[in-house]
Amino acid sequence: MKRQNQSMITEFILIGFSNLGDLQILLFFIFLLVYLTTLSANATIMTVIRLDRALHTPMYFFLFVLSCSETCYTLVIVPKMLTNLLSTAPTISLSGCVAQLYFFVGLACTNCFLIAVMGYDRYVAICNPLNYTLIVSRATCTQLVLASSFCGFLISVVVNVLVFSIPFCASNRINHFFCDISPVIKLGCTDTNLKEMVIFFLSILVLLVPLVLIFISYVFIVSTILKISSVEGQRKAFATCASHLTVVIVHYGCASFIYLRPTSLYSSDKDRLVAVTYTVITPLLNPLVYTLRNKEVKTALKKVLGRYLLSKTV
Repeated sequence: MKRQNQSMITEFILIGFSNLGDLQILLFFIFLLVYLTTLSANATIMTVIRLDRALHTPMYFFLFVLSCSETCYTLVIVPKMLTNLLSTAPTISLSGCVAQLYFFVGLACTNCFLIAVMGYDRYVAICNPLNYTLIVSRATCTQLVLASSFCGFLISVVVNVLVFSIPFCASNRINHFFCDISPVIKLGCTDTNLKEMVIFFLSILVLLVPLVLIFISYVFIVSTILKISSVEGQRKAFATCASHLTVVIVHYGCASFIYLRPTSLYSSDKDRLVAVTYTVITPLLNPLVYTLRNKEVKTALKKVLGRYLLSKTV
């Protein structure tokens, strides 16, 4: 009977927001507004970078790729979440859950590596400016992006195999609003300690290793900036790094809180709140931070809007 129950599970029930009653309607409109703003902001960033030749540099190439990746990242989670907020039966099929976890983990890992690559780019630009174009060439940029994506989705394949090779019990209720690692693995019937240890090790590889490399980069960056005699030069150098540092703190902070701890410490309410931050808020934060705090992007945006308005009047 137990084996039969395990084989009969073809879909999961996502109970993440089902206890909020009528508040789900309010959440739907709030998340929809944030989602549409995120799509618009990332599309704007990508369009401006594509159209303005002054932004055809490694730094903005990486920002373009990050915005594209963040857009895909939200597409994996938010549309299904919005649908479930209006549904009386918030379900996802087994194959849909597998696909969602695969693309979620793959894109999330890719973003972690991309943010680390952007830290390396800032390190070379400030600490070795004379050789910047030679070290961070177009070919190198492409290779770093491809390597980030390859490593991200390779890790995702390993995680998916570990999670979905577990036999599930009769319960198919996932205590979350999407198929995340801990809520799904908790439904397993067998001992999952070894698999959780492997996933924990991969989390260290994805989160702590890039974070340590970013920290080392910024030690050298700050040291170099402090040697600049001009106060204006120091200010510009710090301003260049401020946007990246903001994204690093929010992105790695939220992800570390969730994934750098044992599954036994999973707290559904607190973790759902953090999950909303890194799946809904953070993808919006990236374009806003890089737009509002970046003079070059703001100038390029005005230029592109000016051209568009001029073409409309002619």
